[in-house]
Amino acid sequence: MTKSEGKIAIIIGSGFGGLSLGIRLQSLGFHTTIVEKLDGPGGRAYMRKANGFTFDMGPTVITVPHFIEELFALQRGQPMLDAPDFPADILGEGKRITSGISGGPATSNYVKLVPILPFYRIYFDDGSYFDYDGDPSNTREQIKRLAPQDLDGYERFHIDAKAVFDRGFVQLGYTYFGDVGTMLRVLPDLLRLDAVRTLFSFTSKYFSSDKLRQVFSFEPLLVGGSPLNVPAIYAMIHFVEKTWGIHFAMGGTGALINALVRKFEALGGRIRYNSEVAMINVERRGMKKIATGLHLKNGIHMSADLVVSNADYANTYMRLIAPQHRLFQSDIRVKLTRQSMSLLVIYFGFRADGLKLDLRHHNIILGPRYEGLLRDIFDRKVLSKDFSQYLHIPTLTDPSLAPDGHHAAYTLIPVPNLANGADWSKLGEPLVNDVLTFLEQRGYIPELQQRLVYKSYITPDYFDGTLNSWLGNAFGPEPVLTQSAFFRPHNRSEDIHNLYLVGAGTQPGGGTPSVMMSAKMTARLIAQDFAVHH
Repeated sequence: MTKSEGKIAIIIGSGFGGLSLGIRLQSLGFHTTIVEKLDGPGGRAYMRKANGFTFDMGPTVITVPHFIEELFALQRGQPMLDAPDFPADILGEGKRITSGISGGPATSNYVKLVPILPFYRIYFDDGSYFDYDGDPSNTREQIKRLAPQDLDGYERFHIDAKAVFDRGFVQLGYTYFGDVGTMLRVLPDLLRLDAVRTLFSFTSKYFSSDKLRQVFSFEPLLVGGSPLNVPAIYAMIHFVEKTWGIHFAMGGTGALINALVRKFEALGGRIRYNSEVAMINVERRGMKKIATGLHLKNGIHMSADLVVSNADYANTYMRLIAPQHRLFQSDIRVKLTRQSMSLLVIYFGFRADGLKLDLRHHNIILGPRYEGLLRDIFDRKVLSKDFSQYLHIPTLTDPSLAPDGHHAAYTLIPVPNLANGADWSKLGEPLVNDVLTFLEQRGYIPELQQRLVYKSYITPDYFDGTLNSWLGNAFGPEPVLTQSAFFRPHNRSEDIHNLYLVGAGTQPGGGTPSVMMSAKMTARLIAQDFAVHH
């Protein structure tokens, strides 16, 4: 009998991190309950249904499907934590688990994943565009069309970005940086790969064209980072997508969340909705401080042998744990952490009858400024008149998300977090109208205003008030170099025994693949601490 038998685990939050870890803890033999503030699962990946439309409220880009397959394949007593993180059959050209079918056999029992091509259509302000699909010859054709002088640069970028991917993602992706020594051991490699300079500066070495610099640097925005600030190790995102493709869960990301809930419950886990946490209970036992459970805001007390927070990092430490229990994660330290930007997201439904829509499933619509806008959002924290956006039209792939003859869409605009004190009750509606007018006037969605049948939106206030996200951040701590690896919040609390973190706010970082990786990293720490054989 292992030390996990009969042990009770509580996870705060049912986002991708909480659900992924819940499945792993059940496979390790724990009795796990997830407590969720909202009335349904998903956290940032909550699903909104209205007027016959279904909207994913958060993540829509799914990649590295073998991480998902791994979760659905787990069984009680078979945690598979010692299995290779990147088995040989999913590495290398033509060896994707997604070749031919979009999910592995275990995934297919729960949800249908389909590949999306192109991965993104990236529109520039002059109306030209770049279809990025990971296909080597197609990518080179598009470069030839936009900036033929950069073809040689792309070849060099391709080689160097692959080296960053091989070392940074495949070899080091699951490294837990719990001490300085681990960090120092990999630093020479990162310096050799030139992976510590900023991504935009790294990309600019290879491309003279502003457009191509944008194409090959925008992706960190999807995980909360500015290309001007994140380290060049994020060049690996390009290769993660190229290697395993981009996928969509039929029924939306919410269908994948619901599938993970079913898997968690099939393994014996329980979820309590409408259960916001008031306080994590901490007891002193000799010199040790130990997490022993939590109090919910509805007055219920829950005891546990371990507590994991999938909630926002700053909120967890500053609002859920009394200051006397936090020497390392003091209020000052947590407040000094730079938070990622926030978002305005508009969810809208419109009539499609007779409409010629020349858009793709994922559209990146870049504004007239790139570097200036990024500095406004991340550094100056000012709301600009111009904007860039990510326009998602899932009904091009799955018409069931809207009533017949309609499209469901969402468009996401990066905006500063609430550190600037902006009043979104006044700013929200005018910006929403500007964005929708832009989409119509620029011809992305002709006659949008008269075709519109549903509209709602969220602002940084939603992240702050509903998701309990510090300063309304949308992705946790900003992924700058000084908040990466060892310098990112740790998955095992330094202050309190049997308290752990999982999700975007901890190692390795934001984005659904990283969040699922964080669940495996945290599960390994728990298995080690509780001497569980795996």
